[in-house]
Formats: sequence, structure tokens, C-alpha cells
Amino acid sequence: MQTLGQVLKKATEYLTAKGIPKARLQAEILLSAALGINRLDLYLQFERPLPEETLARLRDWVRRRANREPPQYITGTTPFRDLTLKSDPRALIPRPETEELVGHVLAALPPSPTPVRIADLGTGTGAIALALAQEHAGAILTATDASAPALDLARENARATGLAARVEFLQGDWLHAIPRPHPLFHAIVSNPPYLTQAELSTAAPEVVDHEPRAALLAGDDGLEALLRILGEALPCLQPDGFVALETGIAHATALAARATALGYVRHESREDLSGRPRFFFAWL
Repeated sequence: MQTLGQVLKKATEYLTAKGIPKARLQAEILLSAALGINRLDLYLQFERPLPEETLARLRDWVRRRANREPPQYITGTTPFRDLTLKSDPRALIPRPETEELVGHVLAALPPSPTPVRIADLGTGTGAIALALAQEHAGAILTATDASAPALDLARENARATGLAARVEFLQGDWLHAIPRPHPLFHAIVSNPPYLTQAELSTAAPEVVDHEPRAALLAGDDGLEALLRILGEALPCLQPDGFVALETGIAHATALAARATALGYVRHESREDLSGRPRFFFAWL
């Protein structure tokens, strides 16, 4: 029977030969998920014998990873802030930058547990809405998505995290999914599609071949969804309410011009942890 250490070595060598970046890390992610343990615990159990059932699952997972399938889709889960979410091809995999967006939104809201109404547009896995619900006790969430399969996934995550009672899920196109009249929102948040076809063509195979294109592409300049949300948000915000968007790194100037033209009182672009202009906020 092969030991954990032997299997980790072989998986790393195989993924390296297939050109997978950070092969050792990828092998650790797959093996720890297959065993249901923390990655750090792998190093305490190198002599642990692995049963054939585990080896068979791991062989399948390593082959899939070698074919550039994202590890989140292989293992079926992804971490997002303090949550563990189900992840599969029904929705875009939540990114670390989106975790940063949630942090910026929380900092801009009245402190918990002050009641605040928030809309999450294009919710996908439900990551933004569920994180805000978990971390702000007063948050009342409405989450929309045009994709019925994505909404099914978001609802599954809401139930699994115990947050289903805190988030209303509605199918439809951005704010048009929300029936009128509806209470005004303190914040409207979105990580919409913002890539151009040219940008997508240079993305990693994990993105191009596996993630839903509708959640990635947004017209010739990547601004289509962002500009539309800015415009549609105006009548849905309460006084002093704000829009918070994750954006492409070249979009700040165009968004600032549109926000000014629409009559937003103030706006600002914020950088992500890598120093790129990634987030755009506009206040009514």
C-alpha cells in the first residue's frame, strides 16, 4: 500500500511533467481534499498508508488537473473569506480580488448590526451576498443572476452555510430581476463580466476552457455590464447609498466619466493588493 508521502511525490512529478504551474501546491490541494484534511496536516502524515479507494479518486483528480481543469471544480469546493463554498461549472470561481471587494463594502457600510439593504448583482456562487450576510449582522441581501443553474448553486451554498434565511435569490438581468416597488438599497454590489475577447484569448486554459463565458465577457471594451449597472442603480439607491463594482484594470477613467454624467455625488477607484485599479465606488 502506498503512503501519503509517496503519492504526493508521484502526483507532483506527474503534474510537473504536464506543465502545471505550482505543481507541488496543486498536488497538495488535491490530496488534502481527497483525504478531508488540512494541507499542513499532510506533512504530519507522510507515512500514512492510503487505501485503493482514495488512490483511485486521486488518480482521476490528478488527470483532470493535468488537463487544466480548475482545482475548485475538481474538488467541488472553494474558500471565500470565512466560508467554504460549493464550486462547479455552473458559475465563475470566486477570486481573491472579490474577497477584497467584500472587505471594502463592509468598511463603507454602517457598522453591524445596523440594518442595511444590499443587492448583489450577478451573484454566481452567491459568494458576495453570503459573505456580507455572514459578516454584517444587519445586512438584508437580495442576490440576482440571469443564469438559473448559477442561482441553483448559490441557493445550495446558502443552505450549506446556514445563511438561506438572510438572502433572497431572484432570477433575471441585473436589477431588472427585482420586482417593483422594492425598498431602496444602501449598497448595490457586483462583480460583473468585464473581460474583452482579446483579454479572454490570453487567459489560462483553466479559465478559457472551463469557466462560463457569460460570466467573463462584456462587449468590445469590457465596459458593457459595468456601465449598465451604474445607470440602472440610480433609482434603486437610497440617499447616500453607493454602488461598488469589481472592474477591469483599464476601466477607471470611463467609469468616472459615466458616474459624473449620471449625477453621482462622488466616486473613486481603489486598487487591489497587487496595486492595480480594481474596484470602483460611486455614491448617490
